[in-house]
Amino acid sequence: MAEEVAPISSNAIRMDADALNDFMKSAFPHAEPGSRGYVVSAAPGHVRARMDPNERALRPGGLISGPVQMGFADMAAYALVLSHIGPVAMAVTSALNYQFLRPCRPGPLFADAHMLRLGKRLAVMDIRIFTDDAERPVGQANVTYAIP
Repeated sequence: MAEEVAPISSNAIRMDADALNDFMKSAFPHAEPGSRGYVVSAAPGHVRARMDPNERALRPGGLISGPVQMGFADMAAYALVLSHIGPVAMAVTSALNYQFLRPCRPGPLFADAHMLRLGKRLAVMDIRIFTDDAERPVGQANVTYAIP
């Protein structure tokens, strides 16, 4: 008799932080370690991620570049989706809108990703990127993922 799999729910996760980080390493084997960031914690409806950017992440003026910030927001969104649906490599970004709120100074970046809606085919999330103060984000993204 086949084991019944619980339906996808924003109230329960299928992958914790360690499982998500292991999956990311195997899904992106050519990525430089730490270049995409990593998951610090995962809970129903929420993922926190961290990235420690190096000098290649900087733009003129010594700030962390926009593409680095957007890529990090996308990684946090991907981790949030996977934490709820399991290791489905082909969940893909279908929309990403990013707002730059203030200069992103060099140093550790954090992402708080929150699930707004988890459906059968789409997941919609809010991601706040910050440095040293979660109450003063440097950027905010609305990200939608298509679920196969």
